[in-house]
Amino acid sequence: MCGICGRVNTGARPVSRALVGRMAGTLVHRGPDQEGFHVVEDVGLGIRRLAIIDLHTGDQPMYDAEGTVVVVFNGEIYNFKELRADLEAQGYRFRTRSDTEVMVYAYKAYGLDFVDHLRGMFALALWDTVRRRLVL
Repeated sequence: MCGICGRVNTGARPVSRALVGRMAGTLVHRGPDQEGFHVVEDVGLGIRRLAIIDLHTGDQPMYDAEGTVVVVFNGEIYNFKELRADLEAQGYRFRTRSDTEVMVYAYKAYGLDFVDHLRGMFALALWDTVRRRLVL
């Protein structure tokens, strides 16, 4: 089971990488396999990962190809293989076999309705850098 954390500052104050690191450090018992961070300006996301699916290329945070959508995620998407096939038919290309990456492109394809396409148990934090939108 992974642990996710984050902070978004208002007023364009930068988020401290050290702060997000300390937050993620409190979650080490939930994810001993990997830690990852996305800290850019006033947004910081952190992950402590327990690797179950896609052990080799499933590290998080996970980004779209352009680097405009980033997600940290805990859980499992049961229908990710079918959803991935649908997204590939729409022209999206994947770099991993991870259910996490499917969420990034589902968001790009369906906007906020992307969660209606997900079957599973999960928690996520998704940051859209273009719209400056945080989805929890």
